[in-house]
Amino acid sequence: MSLFLFKRLITLVATLLGTSIVVFLVLEILPGNAAQIIMGPDASPEAVVALAHKLGLDRPAATRYWEWITGLLHGDLGLSYAYSTPVSELVSERLALTVPLALMAMALTTVIALVAGIYAASRHNKAGDVGVIGLTQVGIAIPNFWFAILLILLFSVKLKWFSAGGFPGWDEGIVAGLRALLLPALSLAVVQSAILTRITRSSVLDVLREDFVRTARAKGLSRRATLWKHVLRNALIPVITVMGLQFAELLAGTIVVESVFYLPGLGRLIFQSISNRDLIVVRNCVMLLAAMVVIVNFVVDVLYAAIDPRVKASDI
Repeated sequence: MSLFLFKRLITLVATLLGTSIVVFLVLEILPGNAAQIIMGPDASPEAVVALAHKLGLDRPAATRYWEWITGLLHGDLGLSYAYSTPVSELVSERLALTVPLALMAMALTTVIALVAGIYAASRHNKAGDVGVIGLTQVGIAIPNFWFAILLILLFSVKLKWFSAGGFPGWDEGIVAGLRALLLPALSLAVVQSAILTRITRSSVLDVLREDFVRTARAKGLSRRATLWKHVLRNALIPVITVMGLQFAELLAGTIVVESVFYLPGLGRLIFQSISNRDLIVVRNCVMLLAAMVVIVNFVVDVLYAAIDPRVKASDI
């Protein structure tokens, strides 16, 4: 197990290093001048040059990359060009909303998908199975932002159960915060749960055809007990794979939904920073999201080994 984890950690570090180089180089070749945008179009060339020197934009790219990486390792993300605020403070404020939103959406996705997928598989080719497949097809076809607008019209405008947007902050209490995130999380979970339901159904059906399932049934084990004790664990590997990818996508893909519900999350911060040419914020936010994706994939690999020892054995 230690060798398995060591190999995965080496892969994680190498991936993060390669990602940091790509992120830095891509942002370096973007057109535009951050100092010019901050100073405005009417600023004198001397003032623009002075600000660029103050921000360190006139130094060699290799020097700035090294300073950025060493700063990341020490927890120093630099100072925002546009906000004149430490990037770490901006990011931590936005992560306090984006991470709970992604976790809430992932929880809803998991519950809906597992229940619906197992239900459909246990009623293969029956009315329940056909109904679930039809609903998942609709769920995959619905854009997140459109479903979010429908939720606002129903639950905020018509029924007045929830606020149409905004976030009161966690200082107002956990219940108030979760209540404000419920509709955005549900709008994010619709498409993801539809995809995961189909994966769960297919995986469970494949395991139900295995010999050990027929043996368990022949020994007198009930269909329900066989499904939950034997089938589900063996069917979880492809399901966990998709869940890991979906959670990473939820972390990185909340920009549109945050805009619809006017939530001050990480997605909106990236969008605003791109508009302001605040490259240091964009660079750190993109790197943070990439690191989250890599770490989630690492956790998925570890879960593989915990669920199915054959994965660990084959890797070694």
